[in-house]
Amino acid sequence: MFGFRILSKIYFDEPAERDTMEKDLFDEVGKILERESRLIRLPSEGKVVFVGDTHGDLSASEQVVRQYLKRPYRIVFLGDYVDRGQYSRENLHYLLHLKREHPDEIFLLAGNHEGYMVKELYPANFWNSLSLMEKEAYGHLFSKFPLAITSGNGVLGLHGGLPELDSLEETNRIEWGDANWDRIVWGDFVESEIHVRDDWSGRPQLGRPYFGEMMERYGKRILVRSHQPNAPLLMFEKRCITIFTSHAYLPIRTIVVMDLEREVRTAEDVVIERI
Repeated sequence: MFGFRILSKIYFDEPAERDTMEKDLFDEVGKILERESRLIRLPSEGKVVFVGDTHGDLSASEQVVRQYLKRPYRIVFLGDYVDRGQYSRENLHYLLHLKREHPDEIFLLAGNHEGYMVKELYPANFWNSLSLMEKEAYGHLFSKFPLAITSGNGVLGLHGGLPELDSLEETNRIEWGDANWDRIVWGDFVESEIHVRDDWSGRPQLGRPYFGEMMERYGKRILVRSHQPNAPLLMFEKRCITIFTSHAYLPIRTIVVMDLEREVRTAEDVVIERI
């Protein structure tokens, strides 16, 4: 398993050697991601752990992996692996190595900080540290990340907000930069009777009626997401769960643990755990 010491050795090796290792890693993980769809479907057995924004908090990712990378668990990271924290590259590459080694147990969803090449954001300390060639390489890899994950027992996981589609299957046709991509990785939920509103910050504001309509259309009971640090942990009759797993935001990191063999209807049917 790759930890900080191994990764730090990689990043202090000769640049040419590091570049070769990164290219090989990107190529191998890229092929794995190409076999996945934009919408991942979890199996109906075992358990799943949802991890919120890690934002360069390598120790958070390591802690979750130490605790849960074992049967019967699968681990879903909900996006935003870089920027804000001190160890963006190390955190990201740690997760990419894990994806290469455990493609059926580790899932890396796209967040808005992985979409910098489509829609710029702030803070972007990781992106600002890269050359143009590096930005293009990371952007190309990130464009292959799935956008959502779902299960047969009523749960949907993604980074930000719900897209407006006729069915969840249409997630596979979403293109980076389109309106539904924007809602998935940039969307905020607000306790309001508005349907959808465009915010001055460029973050779509999605209200209670929109949440209810989309969840009913998709046949899902619970949404697990991250992205929005000012959102309550639970919204909309405990059906919308917002978690963060990085000290870049809060001193306490939060994850969600769920039994895939048990029907879920509200947050009371899952375990919200602090790490």
